[in-house]
Amino acid sequence: MNPSELADRLIRAASDRVATTPLTDDYPELDVPTAYTIQDAVVQARRDAGAVMVGAKLGLTSAAKQKQMNVSEPLYGWLSDDMTIDTGEELVCDRFIQPRCEPEIAFLLGDDLEGPDVSAARVIAATDLVFPAVDVLDSRFAGYSFTLPDVVADNSSCAGYVLGGQGIDPAGFDMRLTGCVFEKNGELVATASGAAVLGHPAASVAWLVRKLAERGQGLESGHIVLSGSMTEAVPVAPGDVITARFDRLGSVEIPCV
Repeated sequence: MNPSELADRLIRAASDRVATTPLTDDYPELDVPTAYTIQDAVVQARRDAGAVMVGAKLGLTSAAKQKQMNVSEPLYGWLSDDMTIDTGEELVCDRFIQPRCEPEIAFLLGDDLEGPDVSAARVIAATDLVFPAVDVLDSRFAGYSFTLPDVVADNSSCAGYVLGGQGIDPAGFDMRLTGCVFEKNGELVATASGAAVLGHPAASVAWLVRKLAERGQGLESGHIVLSGSMTEAVPVAPGDVITARFDRLGSVEIPCV
């Protein structure tokens, strides 16, 4: 098993917009540490192509999702500047293989965060603003059929994100109680609160910092961090409109073309 070759397979799938089969079909021994090594190569290829890393995202942050995937902790991936969808922009579906959207609370860091002892309180103190956000996923595996090492290697299905609203000070309200109403084409998809994300979205970001510390990495001032989905993701296609409405934070709407 050559991690570089497996990274190339994922890079080609994204570039050609043609899904591939799970890496673990061919390499059932693939484990999560090796999968993060493959992810490193995928991210480095984006850098080599001119992309700048602007932050990170978390996945599998709900207890229900972890149980479904038979895992005991979240996962993470890296966001690059070419994944940014500005407020009012459209989500161009043919840029992706099988796009899906999910609502999240995003953190804009004002300080660096690193080390094995970072707490949720430290995350809040280091955050300039929090925003309502929609995370755009795109698995490079057909039908979103994968194991945990597969999705980790695939940069945790990172594809795009959009921030809404003006952003507010995270110290001024309790994110655990922040409600979200998630809609597709005006129809209710789900409702949830911030407590669905590891009990508190800032606790999710703190977990990420501690996990990165194990690999000698951290987060930087100016990074955007998507703290984890509050609901299940929904598939989108041209003509769809996705809306996420958050208490206190405002709303995000993305038309799909």
